[in-house]
Amino acid sequence: MLLSGITSLGKTVLLVVAITFIVWAIVTAIFVPKRSPGFPRRLDAYILVSVLLFVAQMTAVVWVTGTQEVEEAHASEAEGEPGATTEEPAAGSTAVGKEVFESAGCATCHTLADAGASGSVGPNLDEAKPAPALVVERVTNGMGAMPAFKDQLSEEQIQEVAAYVSAAAGAS
Repeated sequence: MLLSGITSLGKTVLLVVAITFIVWAIVTAIFVPKRSPGFPRRLDAYILVSVLLFVAQMTAVVWVTGTQEVEEAHASEAEGEPGATTEEPAAGSTAVGKEVFESAGCATCHTLADAGASGSVGPNLDEAKPAPALVVERVTNGMGAMPAFKDQLSEEQIQEVAAYVSAAAGAS
């Protein structure tokens, strides 16, 4: 994933967690030992804080890479990068697509204002503005925390929900 494909929120989260971890490492490796030769007095507390900061950094990376792929894929489609899918699926009925969005439980994980959905597990579709082809790919095969729906929805239903999501989110 390119840095340009990450949203401002993703960049900020990664930066804040990284700076915290780096400051902790520098302070505890250079400055504290000079002033306190017996540092760390409690090795278990020092290790616990270090491990928690490492886990926070890895969690931030996993969160960013798991939630930012829509923005990256959408950007690559818009730029016409090699390997980017530019073929659009057949247009579906947005009314039927909205019904599929609601009945398949998409609102549980995704935010989409038109559907009154405010889920926070998956990408915010209003912000991501995914192209129909990307929605078809993700709904069909899943990615990250999103399961594949190819065994639960027909190809027609997937096309309809893709057309609805893209239109409702304002994809260009």
